[in-house]
Amino acid sequence: MPHLNGEVSHILPKYLPLFHSFDREKEVLDLACGNGRNGLFLLENNFNVTFVDKNEKALAEISYAVKKKGYHLHKRLQIDLEDGENSLFEPGRFGAVLVFNYLHRPLFPLIRSSILKGGLIFYETFTAAQRKFGRPKNPSFLLRKNELLETFEDWEIIDYFEGVKLGPQRSVASLVARKP
Repeated sequence: MPHLNGEVSHILPKYLPLFHSFDREKEVLDLACGNGRNGLFLLENNFNVTFVDKNEKALAEISYAVKKKGYHLHKRLQIDLEDGENSLFEPGRFGAVLVFNYLHRPLFPLIRSSILKGGLIFYETFTAAQRKFGRPKNPSFLLRKNELLETFEDWEIIDYFEGVKLGPQRSVASLVARKP
């Protein structure tokens, strides 16, 4: 299915049936959403998506795309996720959280607690091996070996990959997991 803006992660269409395991009215959080391509894919599939990013222009583009298609069930919040504001992360608030190409380790416990029991995490970002391919190079933005897997080790791991992906070449860890 085409989506509104950009190329959606390959894991979302593959695991779309998993989203039917929780109430469709429960929010799906697209965290540090950028242009919103992943959240927009879920919005097209009738899920209630909350888009969060600090970039006001990107959020405005998402709103324009949503309005153009006539979708209504969405929220957009401009939040700097690294300034300590964490009211977004109420325990059990989200049916799923999407995080792609973003890492701020202090959010790990907040993300975990904000997902309802039986809810999902879709997380993919760069690993330390990314330095040989380009940016980011700062260790603060790069996962250590197995760090993502260890962060969610007590969850039901549905899919995990850590290594090099092509198009463009990059080193990532990718996780799909369900909260017990």
